[in-house]
Amino acid sequence: MKSDGVQFSSLDQPLFGGTVKGDLVEYLDFVADRFVPVLAGRPLSVWRILRGQDPFMQKNVPKYTPSFVRTVPVWAEASHREIKYALCDDKQTLMWFANQRAVEYHVPLFLGDHQTHMVLDIDPPEGADFDVVVRSAFLIREALAACGLSGAVKTSGAKGVHIFVPLEKHDPDDVAAATRAVAARAEKLDPSLATTAYIRAERGGKVFLDSTRAWGATVVAAYSPRLHEGLPISFPVPWDSLADVSPADFTVRSRFDGDPWTTLMPAAQRLPDDLVAEGHGIPVARVVAMHEGKRRKNQRSQE
Repeated sequence: MKSDGVQFSSLDQPLFGGTVKGDLVEYLDFVADRFVPVLAGRPLSVWRILRGQDPFMQKNVPKYTPSFVRTVPVWAEASHREIKYALCDDKQTLMWFANQRAVEYHVPLFLGDHQTHMVLDIDPPEGADFDVVVRSAFLIREALAACGLSGAVKTSGAKGVHIFVPLEKHDPDDVAAATRAVAARAEKLDPSLATTAYIRAERGGKVFLDSTRAWGATVVAAYSPRLHEGLPISFPVPWDSLADVSPADFTVRSRFDGDPWTTLMPAAQRLPDDLVAEGHGIPVARVVAMHEGKRRKNQRSQE
């Protein structure tokens, strides 16, 4: 099989969760015209799975990457080195990644110097039904609507959902603050169901409203497959249909019409000043968790 100048091999090899490599290639070929615009211009991280190996995340492109794959250097503060990320700006690049058995596609929220979306990630507790995710998503929707904002929702391809609010250009710190404020307001609507507690042990079996997708964070792209049984995909869903679906309904064997992610996405919006101000008064969850971890470690060493 050959597509867009890429020669595919070993399409019948088992891939993951009862699928073969050909299932992945055929799906990415089918969805490319809608998937590439979601990825284009954003430094790409992928989860690959090679025969006989555990899945691994690839950020730095390998030396054998063909010349038609555009790349961009990004300084990695954690490892103190420059990483050369791929930019998946065309179908040929996507199909090359498919042949490399790249299953998951993760992108940053920034396009250039502009954070294009505010994202809230809804993560259910272990063993919970999807119903609690749906109910929590509607808490977020209600909190957004109360301050004049609206967003699109997609399954994560795993257990939860992601809510994307398209934005006009803002300071990234203000976007992060507004994200925290929306999550906090949603939690107050039903504190018995949802929590913003970052430390898992403090969630009490509630749904986690994750407001930490900010600054350099990445998120799995709409239409991306996921490394779970049957290769589910992260799929856009109309709000009025969310209660009637399950993340497992959408897989690499699914076929659909149109481009629901573009169709369902509202226009870019301006964050309300009061929402931003409220968020700046809410501590950053990761920082709080880090300090709490250090405190507990110190406490244990003194016991």
